[in-house]
Amino acid sequence: MEITALFKSFIYLVSSSLLTPVLFLLSALILWLIMYSGSFFGLWLTRKRLDKFTDPLLSLTNQSFSNFPPAVCQCCQQLMELPRQPHAELAVMHLLRDKEHRMWKSLDRLKILVRIGPGLGLIGTLIPMGTGLAALSQGDLTRLSGDLVIAFTTTVVGMTLGLVSYFFFTVQRRWAEEDVKNMELAAEIIMGDYEKKLDEAG
Repeated sequence: MEITALFKSFIYLVSSSLLTPVLFLLSALILWLIMYSGSFFGLWLTRKRLDKFTDPLLSLTNQSFSNFPPAVCQCCQQLMELPRQPHAELAVMHLLRDKEHRMWKSLDRLKILVRIGPGLGLIGTLIPMGTGLAALSQGDLTRLSGDLVIAFTTTVVGMTLGLVSYFFFTVQRRWAEEDVKNMELAAEIIMGDYEKKLDEAG
């Protein structure tokens, strides 16, 4: 019986000690998401200024890259130099895979935050509920009300983190898919032109 009580006390101590780190993490993640919102809307404005009525295939065929996002423009400029190198096809494939990997890697933090935010909110809810119930058994209504405030606010903050992160992740995933498609199209066109020139020279 004493061992059970010892385990209960240990678990309660560990659970109570997690509240401060959880509150710190939620506060830090909220600040990070606010700063990230600025860069997100900067990207949105950059893409908003692009001409949506331009045919990507026609622009890439004419080697007109100005109407594409900066990541695509940079990739196209690098693709223009690759056919001059040995093993051009392998170099093009490596460049495309590297660009695609970097794009998806940049979304990992948002993808993690989609899960971590609500999880931290739930932890931040349950810990004060436990201490609040303990205070209720002792008739300490003041501490109970304070714990309930912490419990509900951490839930709100955690759910907000998850929802906003999911919105940012969904939009940027669509942007990344569009950019990867255009880069692959540019690679096909550029390598096709290069092979055509080789055939004509041969």
